[in-house]
Amino acid sequence: MFTKKNILSMRDFSRSEIDLVLEGAEKLEKYALGKKSDLLQGKIMANLFFEPSTRTRLSFESAMKRLGGEVLNLGSQEASSISKGETLSDTVRVISNYCDVLVLRHPKEGAARMAAQFSSVPVINAGDGAGHHPTQTLLDLYTIKRESFLDGVSIALVGDLKYGRTVHSLAYALAMYDAKMFLVSPEQLKMPDDIKSDLKDLGAEVIESTSLNDVVKDLDVLYVTRIQRERFPDPEEYGKVADSYCVSLDLLNDVRKNLIIMHPLPRVNEIDVEVDKTPHAKYFKQAFYAVPVRMALLTLLLGD
Repeated sequence: MFTKKNILSMRDFSRSEIDLVLEGAEKLEKYALGKKSDLLQGKIMANLFFEPSTRTRLSFESAMKRLGGEVLNLGSQEASSISKGETLSDTVRVISNYCDVLVLRHPKEGAARMAAQFSSVPVINAGDGAGHHPTQTLLDLYTIKRESFLDGVSIALVGDLKYGRTVHSLAYALAMYDAKMFLVSPEQLKMPDDIKSDLKDLGAEVIESTSLNDVVKDLDVLYVTRIQRERFPDPEEYGKVADSYCVSLDLLNDVRKNLIIMHPLPRVNEIDVEVDKTPHAKYFKQAFYAVPVRMALLTLLLGD
């Protein structure tokens, strides 16, 4: 049973609900590839994106349109009433009257949960500051399931573990699948202590390291993230850690044959372009899987 009224955080999901989404995505994958569907004909999705986005916004649009629905986009803030000082709560109150589901990306942590209090339709969190990005986590889990395996997977989360909402959400979900998690980051960007404590309370095996070389041979999944310049309050601090890790062909010399490499994108220089040609590279396939996963969520929230 899928009981969600809003998609705000992976902390709100049970494993059975996650599995329901992943199973739905597998059934809908043929429609993501172009087969015609009218499952959500007559439904309207509104995108409210207050931060730049390519994959998340467009994959949500693709998902809705491939299911026969329609999409409204807020557009630039300068061209909306936000430029006149309208609050997020008022914007949500108004726009939720024009649609059946509202997708929100916002730079402030907690914005999506607040928006859900004022919206008359379901709210999907498409990323809130350094907080949560649940739909990214669901497509990441789907990628791992389709390209490797989930239960008991050995995975390294690499890069910005302090500010990275993607890895925060993913770590909580992986704990439900008995994953062995290697947390690889510079000292300045370690996973927050409260999240590590929660993971251990959930029974997850967590190993911290600053060296990717030390752990890469033990992995089924290498999950690489960008060091996010926009999350740093101090540009000088960003400069100290900007090029901490780079996945090169040399790094992959002795890895497991079936290792998969993932990245939520966009990448800067965390993965050498030569790695794209190897069978390990799954990050572009990962970007495609966003569509069937978001289709599954939309049908669960809106379908009859």
